[in-house]
Amino acid sequence: MKKPMVLPVDIRLMQWTSLSLFGLAFVFCVASGIGWLLRHPVFSIQSITVKGNVTHSNVVTLRANVLPQLTGNFFTLNLLQARQAFEQIPWIRSALVRREFPNRLSVTLDEFQPVALWGFEGDGKFLSVEGAIFEVNADDVESDSLPLLKGPESQAKTVLEMYKFLKPMLAKMDMALDRLELSQRGSWTAQLASGATIELGHGTQQEISDRLQLFFKTLTQVASRYGRTVTSLLSADLRYDNGYALRLRGVSTVVPDGLKKP
Repeated sequence: MKKPMVLPVDIRLMQWTSLSLFGLAFVFCVASGIGWLLRHPVFSIQSITVKGNVTHSNVVTLRANVLPQLTGNFFTLNLLQARQAFEQIPWIRSALVRREFPNRLSVTLDEFQPVALWGFEGDGKFLSVEGAIFEVNADDVESDSLPLLKGPESQAKTVLEMYKFLKPMLAKMDMALDRLELSQRGSWTAQLASGATIELGHGTQQEISDRLQLFFKTLTQVASRYGRTVTSLLSADLRYDNGYALRLRGVSTVVPDGLKKP
């Protein structure tokens, strides 16, 4: 049996060198091909399909504002940056961006839904159903039926939750809650559609509720004593430990301890 022939070292080195050069050439060709593919104009983003809630957002304007900010093509586009570009546009709460081969983007948008004015009327700040503050052109919102809420911006969600809590409670007394404010020191003030104000003081929802329940139980009795009705209410201050201060049209008094409970 013949032994396999061993090639000289120099020949083996030449073979290895040839194989290495061939491998490098192959990798270079593949890399060049991929680079050419990535740079080919056919993969440049040419159109955007907009879906979802775009009641206040014009599709043409969306494309015009976002397309110039997009860099790269179908393969290299940074989807996070694309999403952020959409979410910087007024009214847009969130955006979900997907690639569509070979040169399209599909974007699903969700707009803010305003449930209240925030801060001062006319400054364009609104509160969404999630309790987020957003700014848009005030003329773009039908705000006549929206309440006005105010407070530290970090407490916007808390203010909205308190409004939702108080509104049905006051409605049972035929009092329409029009404005609610949380001061920097944490004190609540409510204003009714009639213009009457109620100082609710500090505390949790339950503590505020307890004060209002006491107020409701005695308000009719106190008003009738002075020949007035509940609709005569101008202001009430519930921050007293042993009662509340009350102003009716033409009347000002403090409820004595004896009227705290019916």
